[in-house]
Amino acid sequence: MTPADETDYRDADSASDRLKRYARVGRAAGGLAAKVAGNRLLGMEFDKGRHASELQSALGGLKGPLMKVAQIMSTIPDMLPEEYMNELAQLQANAPSMGWSFVRRRMRTELGVDWASRFETFEREASAAASLGQVHRAEALDGTALACKLQYPDMKSAVEADLKQLKLIFGIYFRYDNAIDPVNIHAELSERLREELNYNREARNMGLYRHILADEANIHVPEHVTDLSTDRLLTMTWLDGRPLMESVESDQETRNAIALNMFRAWYLPLYGFGVIHGDPHLGNYTLRDDNSINLLDFGCIRVFRPAFVRAVIDLYKAIRDEDEGLAVHAYETWGFTDLDRHVIRILNQWARFLYKPLLEDRVMPIQETGGAAYGAGVAAKVHRELRKTRGVTPPREFVLMDRAAIGLGSVFTHLKAEINWHRLFHDLIDDFDEQTLEDRQKKALNDFDIPFPD
Repeated sequence: MTPADETDYRDADSASDRLKRYARVGRAAGGLAAKVAGNRLLGMEFDKGRHASELQSALGGLKGPLMKVAQIMSTIPDMLPEEYMNELAQLQANAPSMGWSFVRRRMRTELGVDWASRFETFEREASAAASLGQVHRAEALDGTALACKLQYPDMKSAVEADLKQLKLIFGIYFRYDNAIDPVNIHAELSERLREELNYNREARNMGLYRHILADEANIHVPEHVTDLSTDRLLTMTWLDGRPLMESVESDQETRNAIALNMFRAWYLPLYGFGVIHGDPHLGNYTLRDDNSINLLDFGCIRVFRPAFVRAVIDLYKAIRDEDEGLAVHAYETWGFTDLDRHVIRILNQWARFLYKPLLEDRVMPIQETGGAAYGAGVAAKVHRELRKTRGVTPPREFVLMDRAAIGLGSVFTHLKAEINWHRLFHDLIDDFDEQTLEDRQKKALNDFDIPFPD
C-alpha cells in the first residue's frame, strides 16, 4: 500500500462551488429563455450555435448528475435543437477525478480506519472518473484484481438540485417547441438517476445480468465483492479490456463478431427477462483479446412490463405487415394516449427507421442510407410533423428504450458491422411468449431482490 499523500486536493463539490455552477447554467438557460421569447414573439433571430456552445461550456466542467443528464439528452433524437445536440454530445464521460485525500477519507468512512489492510494494493489515481463517481483499481489479499467505485460527496442532494435545474431547462424548451412534452422524460430520468446512487441496487443489477448472461461465453459481467462494498462503495472484479473504438479499423469479420456479441448482450435480457442496459455508450463496453466483450456499469437498468416487450414485437409485425390497427395497439400498450391517424402515421415514420434493419432477411449495415445524418434527418422530419399536431407525451417506459436503441445503433454504426439483423432478431423472438416472460422475470427479480417498477 502506498503511504498516504498529505497533499491538499480540492475534493468536494462544496456549496459555493455548486452555487457557481448553477449560476453558469442559469445564465445560459436564462439567456436561452430570453432569446427564445424574442424569437417567438418579436421575430428576433439569435445564434443558437453560439449559445449552445455557451451552455456546453457551462455544463462541461461539471462532475455531477446535470452533466450525465446532458449526455443522455444529447442521445435522444431531436430532443434539443441540432446546435445543442452537437455541443452536448461533446461532453465526455471522464470528468476530472477527485484527489487522494477524498479517496482516503471515503474509504476510511466506508470500510473503517484499517481499510488499507483489506487490500494487497490500491491505486491512488482513478482509472476512470464519470459524472457520479470514480473507479480505482485494487488487488484483494488473495490476488484477485478489483475495481472499486466510489461515489462523489453529497451526490444525493446534488441529484435533487440538478433535477430541479433540469426541469427548468425542459420547461424553457417546451415553451419554444411543444412537439414533445418532456414531463415523462423528466420523471423517468429522475428515477433512473436516483437509482444510480443506490450502489446496493447496482450490485443486485449486476448479479441479475450475470445470471441472464451466464451461458454467453462471449459476454462477461463483473462479480460483486460483498464484503468490500457499502452504500457508497461498490467493489467488483476487474475485467481487463481495451476500448471498443480500437476495433473500428479491424477487419470486417472481427467487427461483425463484436457487434454480434453486443447485440446479444443488450437484446437477450430484453426479450428473455424484460430488462435493458439503459446506458449503452462506448465507455460501458471493453474488448478482450478474443474479441469477447466486457459489459460494465449497471446503475441504469430498466425493467419493463412483459406487455411492453410484447408490444415491441407487435410494432415490428405492424410495420412489416402495414397493419395500422396492430401499430395502434402497440403504441397504446406502451402508454401513448390521444392518438389520431395523423399522429400514428408520424410515429410510424420513426418506427420504420428503427425497425428497417430487422425487416430484411439479408446481410446489411445497421443503416444503409446516409449514415448518422440520415437518422437525424428522419428525426427532424418526425419532429416537424409533430409540431403541426398537438404533440405527444412519450410514456416513461418508452424514454430509455428509445434512447438505448439509438445508442446501441450508434455503436453498430461506428463498427461498420454488416450482419443479418433480421435473423438475429428472429432467433430471440420466434419463441416469445408473454406469460413465459412474466414467470421468468418474476422469479429473477425476486431472486435478486429487484423491485418491479410502478
